[in-house]
Formats: sequence, structure tokens, C-alpha cells
Amino acid sequence: MPETLKQKVLEFVAIAKECPEPLQVKCFELLLSDYLAHQRPKPGEKDKKAAEIKEAAQEAQTGEKEARKTAQQEDIQETDLHVKARQFLKKSTLSVEHINQLFYKEEGNFLPLYDDLKTTQAAESQIRIALLHALLNGMHSGDFEFNGESVREEATMRKCYDPANFAAIFKKNQMLFDSFKKYDKRSPTIRLCAEGKDRLAEIIRELQ
Repeated sequence: MPETLKQKVLEFVAIAKECPEPLQVKCFELLLSDYLAHQRPKPGEKDKKAAEIKEAAQEAQTGEKEARKTAQQEDIQETDLHVKARQFLKKSTLSVEHINQLFYKEEGNFLPLYDDLKTTQAAESQIRIALLHALLNGMHSGDFEFNGESVREEATMRKCYDPANFAAIFKKNQMLFDSFKKYDKRSPTIRLCAEGKDRLAEIIRELQ
């Protein structure tokens, strides 16, 4: 028996003894019953408390995951970039801080931070995706080029894919690409020319 309850029982026994003998048992039962009734949780209170505990546990678990995720993420250092990517930043009067607004490093990989391409036009979205893919590749290898089929996948995911005009959009913007004639999904790698890199620099600034 819990010590608190034991003390209460002894207290109620003492009170009951002050009553006439025929009423002592009844008095004790009433006192104990009233006490126990007040100790029980109110209807719904137990379920509410359990729900609150469960919610707090879930929030703690989520917070722990976020803390672990944040700890794994790192800012990109200039030395992490390929020398050609560093040259591109210098020529475009950009810095690694601009890159850190768009990407972060995790376990040696560069991953995107941006969600909004800041355009509602499907054609412009496709070109921005392509140029940002070229940037990502350039940061790793120094080759500012992209895979058109990867662009197609991301455009589909972002719900800005225009299947009827996909190839035509690249053709219309061929001035951004090196020796580009037409898009062929069997050979989907497209390299940026100097004008394409200039346009990429503009997009980097727009997405800050």
C-alpha cells in the first residue's frame, strides 16, 4: 500500500472512531470512497494525458532527427569547388557565399537548398533547371554541362514539364549551349557556352 494512502486510512479510522459505534464502519467507508474518487482521473483526462505524452515524444524524436540532419550539413568552402568553378565565380563577380545560398555539402556531395525557381513559365523553368544542373556538375568536375533527361525528370517532378515543347525549348535557347544543333535524348549531355555561363550567373543572383 502506498504510504500516502496508508496515512489517509489511519486518519479516516481515527475520524470514524469519533462517531457512534453503529456508524463507524459506514463513516470510514464514506471517507475512503470520497478520497479515492478524487484521486481518480476525470473522464477523458487519462486519454488526454496519454495523447500529450505521445505527442511530446514524437516532437522530441523529430527534433532529434532534425538536429542530426543539421549536424551533417556543412557550408561549401571555396576549396571544395573545382578550380574551373572558382574561376567562373571570380569572372562572374560571385562568391562561395552565393553558392551556399543554393547548395550545401553533406558527406562530400553538393545538394540543393532552393525550392523556388522564381518563375511560373514552363520554358524558363526548364532552362533554369538545366543551368543549375550544369552548375552542380561544374562545382564537382569543372564541366559546366547537364543531362537533358535529368532535366526532364526534375521538370516532371516540379510539374513544369512541357512534353510537346521539351526539345524545342532547348532549340530556342541554343545560344546558351556549345555547338548545339538539336536535342537528342540518345545523347543528352549539353555543355554551356560563355553566354550560357553568363545566364547562369544571372540566375544565381535571382535565386538568392
